[in-house]
Amino acid sequence: MKVQEAKYVMSNSDYLKCPSPDLPEYAFIGRSNVGKSSLINMLTEKKSLAKTSQQPGKTQLINHYLINNSWYLVDLPGYGYAKVSKVEREKWEKMIGDYLHNRENLICTFVLIDIRHSALDVDLDFMEGLGEAGIPFHIIFTKADKLKASQAAAQVDAYKKKLDLIWDETPPMFVSSAEKNEGREPILQAIETYNQSFEKTK
Repeated sequence: MKVQEAKYVMSNSDYLKCPSPDLPEYAFIGRSNVGKSSLINMLTEKKSLAKTSQQPGKTQLINHYLINNSWYLVDLPGYGYAKVSKVEREKWEKMIGDYLHNRENLICTFVLIDIRHSALDVDLDFMEGLGEAGIPFHIIFTKADKLKASQAAAQVDAYKKKLDLIWDETPPMFVSSAEKNEGREPILQAIETYNQSFEKTK
């Protein structure tokens, strides 16, 4: 897939106020500071489409970007650590949960994992919640440039073994690096395949 156009559409705290659900939609989410904005900018080849920050918790709303006038990329707030109050965190969790469980044109959720870390309960619990709700998801390992290729492969293998203890079928996985433009084509190809299926069912 060639990304010819990528533009910001709107931000909302309520899924009911999101764009009309007539195009396929893909959500990107992960723990705070996992490199989500950098990945989005890499996928769209727009250096400042999503705002990057060293401060965790920068994304606080459901952000919609229209890609090629044919599908939505959705930037969701991070889960886990962020320097916000309990009340604010609970508000985010409800906003994210309402969106993930009710957005009818959400085709797949991409869960971002920092490849440098072993499997964390906060990530495993989040994915388990998606699985229990029947929400399709893929895993994208980020920041692969921070490790040697052999180390990255070992981390992915260890993660697969951990998931095999929990899941009957391991979700699809991608390895990415925003710095080295790695993983872009396989991720976009997966989205393109889903888009074609969406068109056939319309």
